Amino acid sequence: MNRSKRKSNANVASSPLTKKSRKSVAATKKEAPADLAIASPDLAIASGEMRVPRLGLCCQFLSEKIKFRTTTVKAMSQLELSQGREKLGTLCLANVLALRQAVEYCAKNGVGCFRVTSGILPLKTHPEQGYKVSDLPNGEAILAGFRDIKPLAAKHGIRLVFHPDQFNVLNSPREDVVCSSVKELDYQAEVSEWIGADVLNVHGGGVYGNKTEALERLKTQILLLPERVRSRLTLENDDKSYTPSDLLPVCRATGVPLVYDVHHHRCNRDELTEEEATLAAIATWGSKEPLFHVSSPKEGWEGPNPARHHDYISFQDFPTHWLSLAQRVTVSLGLRLSSVDSRGGGSQGQGGGRFAAADPPHFAVQMIYKWTARSLA
Repeated sequence: MNRSKRKSNANVASSPLTKKSRKSVAATKKEAPADLAIASPDLAIASGEMRVPRLGLCCQFLSEKIKFRTTTVKAMSQLELSQGREKLGTLCLANVLALRQAVEYCAKNGVGCFRVTSGILPLKTHPEQGYKVSDLPNGEAILAGFRDIKPLAAKHGIRLVFHPDQFNVLNSPREDVVCSSVKELDYQAEVSEWIGADVLNVHGGGVYGNKTEALERLKTQILLLPERVRSRLTLENDDKSYTPSDLLPVCRATGVPLVYDVHHHRCNRDELTEEEATLAAIATWGSKEPLFHVSSPKEGWEGPNPARHHDYISFQDFPTHWLSLAQRVTVSLGLRLSSVDSRGGGSQGQGGGRFAAADPPHFAVQMIYKWTARSLA
């Protein structure tokens, strides 16, 4: 990143809240309530006009004994077919149990959204080692276990989402890449049907020397996707290639919502302010609850690569105008620690103005709210 770009990003992040956003939020509420009564995992705040969003975490736990298992193509290729199917069945059933435990943990600790790992069924679409769940010796138990998670998540108000891996590129000029991407997305859409997940979030893909043509390919391919994929698909602005302004026309043309990543927007700017991008993104969601992402730079906004995510999120990087929106939103926290610890600890404030996944979610919510009110006073 060149010096001028770094300087621009540093200015954005050292004061990510514009005067306009400060005024709009301040006009809504200047004082934090004395007591934040968070009665359920949906993290709604009953007092005042500010809204704390549903907060989400992703995929893995560090301190909890909740582990998602996987394997490699090399390991599987050394087994006979029957042995391989047995091993895959064991791994898949273990991951069903882990996902159930993750949902239960989220419900207990006030996490309103959980990103399911894309490898929940290891090697599911691999050209040589791929399989159908019905091919596995315990396939019926795996399917039943997944389907039991849907009512469990609904009971506790836990939103489940997927963020397919970066190798899923719908606008590639290579047909084989697009075909494998569609196959992977369809597998995750099938699991989504079982567990009740409503989002398959992908990036715009590559530019390939011509952004206009690449975006047109993206739009065309989206319209060709299977219904269970297209009905869950979302597009997310990234930190290098596609800004919100690039993707919004595709979203409007295809009916696919925009997942607004404010960290990526600060790294890869367009003409929209954060407030404008937020509202434009919300407009693409229709009746569904919008999903946003937020992170902090690992080495600070003046560091060599602000796009790299820190283990923590600075309070100052959380957009305060997200707390005064007319509707509820989900905010996925880009935390590399990717775990929660009900014992607390972590940052616990410590004067550092940041929180991490090591903090209880309720603590994180309260600290966001209190910091926002204090900064606007």
